[in-house]
Amino acid sequence: MARIKMAYIGGGSSRAAGTMASFLWHGPEFAGSEVVLIDKDPERLEIVRRIAEKLAAQGGDGITVTATTDQRAGLTDVDAVLTSFRPGNFDARALDERIPIKHGVIGQETQGPGGFFMALRSINDMRGITDDLQAVAPNAVIFNYTNPVNIVSQAVADYTPIPIYSMCEGPLVFPPVVLRAAGLDPERARVTMAGVNHNCWSYEHLYDGKDVMPLLEAAWEERKDDPTLDDNSKRALHLAVVMQSIPSDYFNYYYFRNEVFRAQQAAPRTRSEVIMNEVPGYWDHYREQAESSHPELDPARSRGGIHELELAIDVMSAYYNDTGARLPVNLPNAERALPGFDAETVVEVYCTVNRKGCHIEPQQPLPLAVRGITRQLADYQMLAAKAAWEGNRADAIRALIANPLVPDLAVAEPLYDEMAAAHSAYLPERLLR
Repeated sequence: MARIKMAYIGGGSSRAAGTMASFLWHGPEFAGSEVVLIDKDPERLEIVRRIAEKLAAQGGDGITVTATTDQRAGLTDVDAVLTSFRPGNFDARALDERIPIKHGVIGQETQGPGGFFMALRSINDMRGITDDLQAVAPNAVIFNYTNPVNIVSQAVADYTPIPIYSMCEGPLVFPPVVLRAAGLDPERARVTMAGVNHNCWSYEHLYDGKDVMPLLEAAWEERKDDPTLDDNSKRALHLAVVMQSIPSDYFNYYYFRNEVFRAQQAAPRTRSEVIMNEVPGYWDHYREQAESSHPELDPARSRGGIHELELAIDVMSAYYNDTGARLPVNLPNAERALPGFDAETVVEVYCTVNRKGCHIEPQQPLPLAVRGITRQLADYQMLAAKAAWEGNRADAIRALIANPLVPDLAVAEPLYDEMAAAHSAYLPERLLR
């Protein structure tokens, strides 16, 4: 099995304890490996280190865990880097969600203006990470979970020679939402989705080997007035039937924009503000477990449960153990494997993963009805990556107005300036002028 040196940037985050539990659950696949936890918060980093060190000892796979706040030192000679961090923490996310609403625009973590500013902050930090890697670990591979994963991956792919594979469970978890809403068993379905991260659609959707759409259409007729069907499931089923393609949940923001916006306006707290109330409880639990001789994470008291970032670990295992596993990955669209998208565009597609990398499996075109919005979001992704890596205010506004959730320039410019001022501590000066 693979014996590697892996750095985990974000090793003191609220998801880190669950991520290390997930990695160590896969311990036999990485026997004898070394994990370096890296974070800017020394107290929380130490809590996660103590939990992970004890879990590793219990696992008996010879995995060692260390921790450091010195990023470059921690990255020295690593084979792999797992990145999952949030510059500005949940306070910044709350601004991403709250400020756009003032301007009549949906506020969301990875979509629209909120996602754009998260990309600007994340890529600002990612530049430092890639600079350090090129200096002290030039052969390392990045396995990225930092959002928005598509824009972060696009920037690193466009501006550095460092291989980066970004992951998100979306293509695995979106189809069951629609299928269960229709009363169907996801285990009997084969659904293949593609597009850009958080904005993918199915081009293959079979149930017992036959097209699932007639079953979804019948289910929609039965359930469209069913008060027991939750809003998210109802919208996803409705959209699948109208567009004849199973959607990412995130398309609710585009195809049900007015009702989603009204709900956000009426809500007393944003999603981030809800999470911020829960975070202290997670750390109370982690502190208790760090003191325990045999830590045992309670999924209900651990942010994201105890199998966090598992897809990234699956891809990492398939890569270093040369398994040839079939998994969804975000990576450049080599040889225009996904028809209708440029070769340079980072797309989310199913790949075969082995020691030579992630290889895009043969793709079908997206249905015509959904291709346009996905291509628009792909173009926005390219512009956002450029603005974040090397651009100024003008580049950033050009990128922001390319996002379908931003209605016009009269909204884009004051919205950008207010958000840039709010996030100025996490942005380079060139983006503020």
